[in-house]
Amino acid sequence: MSAPDSIPFIGQLSAGRHNLITDVPGLSVGHSTLNNRDHQTGVTLIKPHSGNLFCDKVPAAATVLNGFGKSIGLVQVEELGVLETPIVLTNTFSVGAMAQAQIRQSIKENPEIGREWSTVNPLVFECNDGYLNDIQAMVLGDEHYQQALNNTQAQFIQGAVGAGRGMSCFELKGGIGSASRRVTLKSGESYTVGALVLSNFGRLPTLTIAGKHLGPLMQERLASQKPLTEEKGSIIIIVATNAPLDSRQLKRLSLRAGVGLSRTGAFFGNGSGDIALAFSTAYTLPQQTDRPMPAISFIHDALIDPLFQATADSVEQAIINALWHAETTVGRDGHRRFSLLDIAPDIRNLL
Repeated sequence: MSAPDSIPFIGQLSAGRHNLITDVPGLSVGHSTLNNRDHQTGVTLIKPHSGNLFCDKVPAAATVLNGFGKSIGLVQVEELGVLETPIVLTNTFSVGAMAQAQIRQSIKENPEIGREWSTVNPLVFECNDGYLNDIQAMVLGDEHYQQALNNTQAQFIQGAVGAGRGMSCFELKGGIGSASRRVTLKSGESYTVGALVLSNFGRLPTLTIAGKHLGPLMQERLASQKPLTEEKGSIIIIVATNAPLDSRQLKRLSLRAGVGLSRTGAFFGNGSGDIALAFSTAYTLPQQTDRPMPAISFIHDALIDPLFQATADSVEQAIINALWHAETTVGRDGHRRFSLLDIAPDIRNLL
């Protein structure tokens, strides 16, 4: 889906062709969405490349900005610095089901897992969509994982889809957002940085869009809705690049995602689970020892600033894109989240 013309563009760097995380070559994203009265939830899956991820791992690292979350797989990513499954986003109570689905899929592709070979590290992130979704029903299973996996493609829908179906952002409708930025380093090489967010955080009074503090005005327009008194949301941020970075540098990149997040009015509240993961597609690392490790010329740390800037800008843009694309949604017990554009059709004039 193309972005509405009214979306403000963040920063001075140019976007990739589609302004999506999949502007990083080789990536694909798929959704499975449930939109059935009380069941407003889903799965979003990110594939770093089209091959066998267990046999050809990609370097990665994560930053936990605030650890109020129930993810699976972060411990091994921290220790080994690689991804060996797709990245899955879902709701809080579906983390276990999605991890099992990932394990089963990995075994299907690699029957040696857990026998002749080591076990596999599933990677699942979550946000709590319980305001709009009957999260206790735990309706997501293998079929929804498979649907998201089978639907992966380079161009994908943003907003209230996939894992973002039931999510809220700044007390408005949130969900999936994505963006990308292109950079050219002083050394002459050009690279792409892309971001995808599962946006489910924030109190409306702090909402800031493209540097404009619009939260109080939006609060006036939603006077009939009881405001939140504390931050209990979350955001998962996935950053991808084709720049040759090692896991140490990728951890530094993931930390800069917090810059883009904070620009929108986030302060990483006590009850907010805010996690950023970054990975590179510039090379892969083999599972088996009969294949050589790659010899990589990494980017010098003194040249890395444009990648930090691209990360901050693409994350901020992705959050704004999630707000712009998400439509007003009614879910569990008649709970409603209004879209930004429904309460502020004049938003462009306010910026």
